[in-house]
Amino acid sequence: MAREVGTEGKRGGQAEVKGVSGVWEDLTDNVNAMAANLTTQVRAIAEVATAVTRGDLTRAIAVEARGEVADLKDNLNRMIAALKETTQSNQEQDWLKTNLARFTRQLQGQREQATVANLIMSELTPLVNAHHGVFYGAESDQDRPSLRLLSSYGYVERKHVASRWLVGEGLVGQCAHEKKPILLTDVPADYVRITSGLGDGKPLNIVVLPVLFEGKVTAVVELASFQRFNETYMTFLQQLMESLGVVLNMILANTRTEELLKQSQALAEELQSQQDELRKSNQELEGQTKALRESQALLNRQQGELQQANEELEEKANQLEQQRKTVEVKNRELEMTQASLADRAEQLAISSKYKSEFLANMSHELRTPLNSMLLLSQLLGENKEGNLSAKQLEYLHSIHTGGSDLLNLINEILDLAKIEAGKMKTDETEFPLTAVETFAERGFRQLAEQKGLQFQIALREGLPARIRTDRQRLEQILRNLLSNAFKFTPQGAITLTIQAAQPGARFASEALRRAERVIAFVVQDTGVGIPKDKQKLVWEAFQQADAGTTRKYGGTGLGLTISREIASLLGGEIQLQSEEGQGSVFTFYLPQSGGPALQTPPQAAPAQALPTPPAAMEATDDRYDLKTGDRVLLIVEDDAPFAGVLADQARAQGFKTLVAARGDTGLSLANEFKPDAVLLDVLLPVMDGWTVLEKLKAQPELMHIPVHIISALSERQRGLRAGAFGYLTKPVTKEALDDVFARLAGFLKAAVRRLLVVEDNELEREEIVRMIGNGDVAITQAGTGAEALAAVRGQPFDCMILDLQLPDTTGLDLLERMESEHGLRGLPVIVYTAKDLTEQEEMALEKYVHTVVLKGPESQGRLLDETALFLHRVAEKLPADKRRLLRRMQERDASLAGKKILIVDDDMRNVFALTSVLESQGMKVVFAENGRAGLEALEKNPDVNLVLMDIMMPEMDGYTAIGRIRQDERHRSLPVVALTARAMKGDREECLAAGASDYISKPVDMDRLLSLLRVWTG
Repeated sequence: MAREVGTEGKRGGQAEVKGVSGVWEDLTDNVNAMAANLTTQVRAIAEVATAVTRGDLTRAIAVEARGEVADLKDNLNRMIAALKETTQSNQEQDWLKTNLARFTRQLQGQREQATVANLIMSELTPLVNAHHGVFYGAESDQDRPSLRLLSSYGYVERKHVASRWLVGEGLVGQCAHEKKPILLTDVPADYVRITSGLGDGKPLNIVVLPVLFEGKVTAVVELASFQRFNETYMTFLQQLMESLGVVLNMILANTRTEELLKQSQALAEELQSQQDELRKSNQELEGQTKALRESQALLNRQQGELQQANEELEEKANQLEQQRKTVEVKNRELEMTQASLADRAEQLAISSKYKSEFLANMSHELRTPLNSMLLLSQLLGENKEGNLSAKQLEYLHSIHTGGSDLLNLINEILDLAKIEAGKMKTDETEFPLTAVETFAERGFRQLAEQKGLQFQIALREGLPARIRTDRQRLEQILRNLLSNAFKFTPQGAITLTIQAAQPGARFASEALRRAERVIAFVVQDTGVGIPKDKQKLVWEAFQQADAGTTRKYGGTGLGLTISREIASLLGGEIQLQSEEGQGSVFTFYLPQSGGPALQTPPQAAPAQALPTPPAAMEATDDRYDLKTGDRVLLIVEDDAPFAGVLADQARAQGFKTLVAARGDTGLSLANEFKPDAVLLDVLLPVMDGWTVLEKLKAQPELMHIPVHIISALSERQRGLRAGAFGYLTKPVTKEALDDVFARLAGFLKAAVRRLLVVEDNELEREEIVRMIGNGDVAITQAGTGAEALAAVRGQPFDCMILDLQLPDTTGLDLLERMESEHGLRGLPVIVYTAKDLTEQEEMALEKYVHTVVLKGPESQGRLLDETALFLHRVAEKLPADKRRLLRRMQERDASLAGKKILIVDDDMRNVFALTSVLESQGMKVVFAENGRAGLEALEKNPDVNLVLMDIMMPEMDGYTAIGRIRQDERHRSLPVVALTARAMKGDREECLAAGASDYISKPVDMDRLLSLLRVWTG
């Protein structure tokens, strides 16, 4: 047995020994078991090896084994698995190369784009197991490149799906814009349906592929499949798109070649026609020559005349040829002019797009100080006490006239359309050149000392003593150039040099080339400089060399644009020389006529240390002279002169005054002294007026105080809806202020508030009276529109509750009639209705209605809260049950209380505004001024519940900061809401792609922000 199995290699044999027992019997059984086990293992290995040699790679050795046989089994199984993987990879590559070669053969020789599109759709779609497809070809014959549907596979037209897409529009346009494939997985059920005669269903995968040639998009292919596109299919599609791009480019090139060939053939035919005509003319000339030869004797007398006529004809032909060339030159000039006009039109469109934002910013910054100057000069000019001399009155008149002129100038500057349309007026006057030095010294010396910069002004020899130009425009140009120099110069020196233009200077302006004398105003700095590739960009509207989301320097980017246009109006031009890191030199060249020269150039004034400017001072008030029974007026205004005017007017009306220059200080004084009325500005430091008004109206002990807003912002409706007593826009007149104080005095004198309730349902009307009524409110009831009109005609009211459904008219018609007959005069109107308003109804009511209360379970409490706000009721005088109801309505949102929010924003005004709102909801706020500081704050406060991340910040922008947060495993699920003031198309997608959880644009809608916070912190 041992010889058969071990030596001869026979398998399956068994030893038979008769008559044995004990050890011999056990030995025999062990030998037989060993032989059987070895036989089973060898046969299993042999069977799998035989299957592998026949090409079956699905088999594996599963017999149990130990030792070297087990190693042999494992090695064979790994060998089979590796062989199977290699075979599969080779098959995929063979499939890939075979089909690429097949499509390459099929695409060769194609001459039409539509044929290629049909071939791709019919052959490619089933090949990659797709069941739906479209082929869009690129077109560039429009102002903006687009993609048009050329062919499809299983496509069904739908109303909301276009057959043409602009680049960047939809996924097709986005694919063409990014030049990268887009793969959609887990497609929603209502996105697209693959339809057949038996039914329809949603695809599992959609892929959008760009067809490129040398970086240019020639087509876009979109495929949908019930199955997932595997890696082989995606590789095949991307390689095929490259080949397809070459073919489409060749087709486009052939098409252009054929067009050129047709044009060439047409020109050749025209040339042949001209040659035929010339040949015919030659034959006629030959006939004429023969006739002339025969008649030579007779025509000798006329030869001289003919020769002279020929010379005249040649001269005329030369003149015609010269005229033809002149016309061609004129045509080229006309084309260049048209192109220049087109460029100007494009620049005008870009400037107009951003004009509104620029006008608003400039209005806020310039009108506030001008308001005080005009009002003070007007009050002094009245000379009520008669203690001013005629000369002093003349000075005041000059001040007021100058302020009015400045207001007109501001309006002209803000009307940027005048520059764009070329309608800006210039006013030339003659003035000494030293006035320019005085202007620069007075305007920028203090700034130079604050920043620790050297500032020199030099007037060179050879200059005229006086110049003639628009002084205001000249100073505006120099102000812009010097401001930019100070802005972009962190250290070093800035020099203003006024000199005659250097000999050999080249000018683009015709006026400068013809000028008798040219003066150069040179502004040189040692600042950051401008890179070569951005020196043209800085002249464009709203553009800066320091751009992008990490910009360090602020500004609108309009200064150089306006300066260039004004320089052109004055007949001059501005030239720039700059190197990055080495500073810049702006030279303004101005044409001048001759005149006497300056004898001695003045020396530049040495720089002197400037003391730190004092903080904004508050006007003197009466807080230390208050007595019981005094009527107290709180004035919250950061313009100290104007605050003083308001205080004087208030004292003349019998008020004692409290004055605050900051919003937080004003709120503190209101809590401490409980004034009878408040005059409030909106644009305040630390805490803006809107926040002050909100906090005043949110406190039961302060909500009854009438708050009259006086601000440069034109947001009257917003103020009245927030509970303001009145709204006045700066600049204000004395008559307007007298009216404000008269209204406040009359309101405070009246002990009872008058309320008009217009409701056709008697039970509901009585319920309103029961809810609102008290000793301090006299309620008039009306069940119809006619009764309401009669009531309004009879007496004035402080507030009105209106139902929109009346038996004889609608609420809107009633409001329009009241406005036309009497004028609502700021009467607070509360709409109390059960009707769901449409968007059109809300827009129609917006100009009359302060708030809308929908009838429901909580509506009575809400109605009590709103009427208390607009009637300025004293909460302490209300019954206990109504006070409790008011307190419950004014409680903060408990779902947000205790949450910790991290605000990352470089604009402290935004931080203060957001912090005020969030803290009023009981939230804890941590803030950082840029992305890097935000990451550090997050490390120190790991218990933050949500991050509000601004996008445009210095050092590290919001995109980078969000990416860093998402890289930290601890903050993968931390809600991050992006804040941005750009709000351009695609910004939301870019924020979400960077890792943001949600997105909200500036200016922030606080209701929407609180809603987002509830969602993400819930």
